[in-house]
Amino acid sequence: MAVTTRLTWNEEKSLQKLLGNVSLRLLYKSSVHGHTSFSLLDRCQLQGSTITILYFYNKIIGVFIPGHYPAPGKEFTEPIPSFCFSFQRNKATEMAIAVLEAEVKIASGQLTFCSFDQEMFCIDSSKTKLSIHPLLSSELGVHISSDLTYLENEVFRVEGIKDDTTYMLKVTRASKQRNWLLAELRAFKPKVDLISEICILLLGPVGSGKSSFINSVKSVFQGRLTRQAIVGSDDTSITEQYRIYSVKDGKDDKYLPFMLCDSMGLHEEEGVGLCVDDIPHILKGCVPDRYEFSPHKSITPDHPMFIASPSLKDKIHCVAYVLDINSISSITSKELAKFKEVQKEVLSCGTALVVLLTKIDKCSEILQDNFLNMNNSMTSQSQIIEVSKMLDIPIYNIFMVENYSSELELDPLKDTLILFVLRQMLRIVDDILEDLPLETGRKAGRKSNARDKKWT
Repeated sequence: MAVTTRLTWNEEKSLQKLLGNVSLRLLYKSSVHGHTSFSLLDRCQLQGSTITILYFYNKIIGVFIPGHYPAPGKEFTEPIPSFCFSFQRNKATEMAIAVLEAEVKIASGQLTFCSFDQEMFCIDSSKTKLSIHPLLSSELGVHISSDLTYLENEVFRVEGIKDDTTYMLKVTRASKQRNWLLAELRAFKPKVDLISEICILLLGPVGSGKSSFINSVKSVFQGRLTRQAIVGSDDTSITEQYRIYSVKDGKDDKYLPFMLCDSMGLHEEEGVGLCVDDIPHILKGCVPDRYEFSPHKSITPDHPMFIASPSLKDKIHCVAYVLDINSISSITSKELAKFKEVQKEVLSCGTALVVLLTKIDKCSEILQDNFLNMNNSMTSQSQIIEVSKMLDIPIYNIFMVENYSSELELDPLKDTLILFVLRQMLRIVDDILEDLPLETGRKAGRKSNARDKKWT
């Protein structure tokens, strides 16, 4: 009879994503193969990188070991970049992670991780016990004062993992950073109480990645890849309607306090792509969701869908130019002139303006080990400076992002960069909104309240 894991499908998927979309093959199950170190080693030695999982009544605690299990009586001569993790059963998306650079050894039937001569993590197979150092226990959120008795021990071989150990460290650190960013964005509220949702408008040439960025943001919060916004790479814009996308949090099915607005692509030729005369109306909140664009004629106040008296919360609070980082040098003078024309309208409305550079080659090169500076790779810094000079936009308002395109699973490195960019945009908007004249906010509030009552 086949030996099966205790992991649920969602738990296994979360672990696979954590390790970079790998495969997990079950090698050892203590209730089937025996609660002894001999049984454990007999099945797990010389199997490459592994992940050891301990099951408790309401939680799971595990550890990743790069390379082979250590032989009995021997240990790694240098600390290895492993990590521990924990999560509540069936809540693997809320995983706590602790990077553990420690010496690993097996002695007296125990698998032990030692750091600076202190025992940080120890599994005793014969006694089905786990002991954790208080510092590591606190970081994992398990807070125990004595040894824990586990119900089951399973060991998986990790197949398809990259040999580069620095990549593994970067993935685990990215996962921690991703969780912090998710928590911060879920708790975000605009500083101006009169605005319940920040509206971000994406503008850029056809195929630059506007719709893909919307799908990528929605995917990260849903915990799975979604493709609600239609994506294309035709010479003419795939997006023909003005679309306002809310972002729902997959954790509790609540809508988050920001919306992403998609539009037709900008084109250098007149009568093709988004009509520039539509821009002021979009910025002021006069254009409704699902309005059908016309490249030859902008919306007018006598249009039946025109919003004549938009409130502050209906307006666009941030415009993001979306540019393919590989096409910066080929931007024509006509395209640049159109960007400048739009830019004047954005600035006259007091709207935040940022640039998103998409289609970067290697997301992991952008993400530094400490994740403090997301735009610090040498190859991309020159491109950021070039865009800054070209569009006269400050460097600190230019960000790089790698959207999801043909992938089938989420990647913690991409997630981290997407969430970082989103957080920075919201912070920039908050700074601008906080500087609004008080009287403007009061008038907007009265209009907003009147409109809300109309629909209740």
